Amino acid sequence: MALLNFRKREDVAAPTVNPQVEAFLQNYSIEVMPRTASKVENFRDLLPEGTRVYIAHIEGTPIEDMVETAARLADDGFQVMPHFPARIIKDAATLEDWINRYQGEAGVKQALLLAGGVAQPHGEFHSSMQLMETGLFDRAGFTRLHVAGHPEGNKDIDPKGGDQNVMDALRWKASFNERTDAEMALATQFCFEAKPIIEWADSIKAAGVDLPIHIGIAGPAKLQTMIKFAVACGVGPSLKVLQKRAKDVTKLMLPFEPNEVVAELAAHKAANPDFNITNVHFFPLGGIKTNAQWAIDNGGRSAVPANQD
Repeated sequence: MALLNFRKREDVAAPTVNPQVEAFLQNYSIEVMPRTASKVENFRDLLPEGTRVYIAHIEGTPIEDMVETAARLADDGFQVMPHFPARIIKDAATLEDWINRYQGEAGVKQALLLAGGVAQPHGEFHSSMQLMETGLFDRAGFTRLHVAGHPEGNKDIDPKGGDQNVMDALRWKASFNERTDAEMALATQFCFEAKPIIEWADSIKAAGVDLPIHIGIAGPAKLQTMIKFAVACGVGPSLKVLQKRAKDVTKLMLPFEPNEVVAELAAHKAANPDFNITNVHFFPLGGIKTNAQWAIDNGGRSAVPANQD
């Protein structure tokens, strides 16, 4: 039984779409894992043509599974951006092997470089900056390198709070942007409230970090699921949005959707075209199909699946 019901346009009235949200969702990206991707029969029924699909590399996932997923998505016409978590990469030889596999079997030219959520590094790398310093991505001709952004801080980097270490790292990455041929951007952790996101984006630009921001947005999910992921991922001040909703028993069993935060960010972008958030990056916490359907319902022409276009 199909989970998604894509009826012909003539059979259903066109939904009302917020034009600001439609514009904001243009060229959105989404994150998958090999095990979640394997549950999707056909991504072209869900995602727009050429969507950038990040492949999260969780500790313990074989590189073979990562490359197989990348090849499948590339064959379907999507832009593939696998994660390269520094702390699970043993050494430069392993990094080069991964790059060669991705390029040889899936034609990958994009990567998200991050430290990774492992407490103890597996080898010689512990930060994304070290991966960039190897020069391997430039030598392999990567056209796009994304790095992590943290609108609400990162206690792995600044364990005592504050943002000094995070800001120093961002300045280093902005400087590296001047030395690499690849296009760079920040892909951020998800948040639930627009105001802290806007304040953070403005603050890093004022600090001289002018990289485009692909803002992390959690896709629709059960409230309990959303809170679990938020706590695990260290979401900060905007977690109160979920906590407030959890107190309302009438909403406790309903899915939490990102309508409000997306609409507020879209309105800010419309009013401030030079705002440094350029794209939305979805974390499909409630499932890839659920997230894709939300985008279809709210994104107008920006979210029409490849097989429906």
